[in-house]
Amino acid sequence: MKSFVILAGTIVCMSLAFPAKKKIKIFMAGDSTMSIKETKAYPETGWGMPFVYFWDSTVTVVNRAKNGRSTKTFISEGLWKSVYDEAGEGDYVFIQFGHNDESVEKKERYATPDTFKMNLNRFIREAREKKATPILFTPVSRRKFDKTGNAILTHEQYSALVKEVAVETGVHFIDLDEKSRALYQQMGEEHSKLLFLQLQPGEHPNYPEGKTDNTHFTELGARLIAQLVLKELRALNIELTERVVIREVKK
Repeated sequence: MKSFVILAGTIVCMSLAFPAKKKIKIFMAGDSTMSIKETKAYPETGWGMPFVYFWDSTVTVVNRAKNGRSTKTFISEGLWKSVYDEAGEGDYVFIQFGHNDESVEKKERYATPDTFKMNLNRFIREAREKKATPILFTPVSRRKFDKTGNAILTHEQYSALVKEVAVETGVHFIDLDEKSRALYQQMGEEHSKLLFLQLQPGEHPNYPEGKTDNTHFTELGARLIAQLVLKELRALNIELTERVVIREVKK
């Protein structure tokens, strides 16, 4: 009986010394490059999909990114409100827009540079109101190479606007445009096609006529972008990365 009491006391002391981590959420606000895809779109994959597998049981990833959304439509359709309503102290809000904001020809999506910055500022301000931590991302780069084989900028104006907001607000910032472009450059013009939804006619039943897409990722592309994001998060030295699952490699 005495040994049982001592053991119980030890357990209590250990629990007090090492309190359980508070459960938190990572909210993902963005566009199709980040979003969860329907089965009929496979093998198209948003990088937010494999991103969920990095985290321990204290973290829930809430992916509210949606195809074709800009900061403008993310607000007008109530998607941002759903993030704002649910976010709380200790949570994180990932904000990645630009692809659709810069689409001048699509009036319902297009956000002028001033409106784009205003919307990003709103997301940051309101995340902070909820005592959540916002992290701002430049839009992930499209795949485009020049005649000499160099991966080139595809979001020059809107990536610059994101950087301006990051500096002005002092928010955590990841230059996903630059980092993804560096990945494409490393892989080269031909091999980088493997990262994107590029299919020959008859290659996949979801795309019987084939597909040539330099914006949306395959499973491989989404996974490599997600891994790139995780690397950049670790460089920020924030509490969140203490919750990454470390799996022991068997020798």
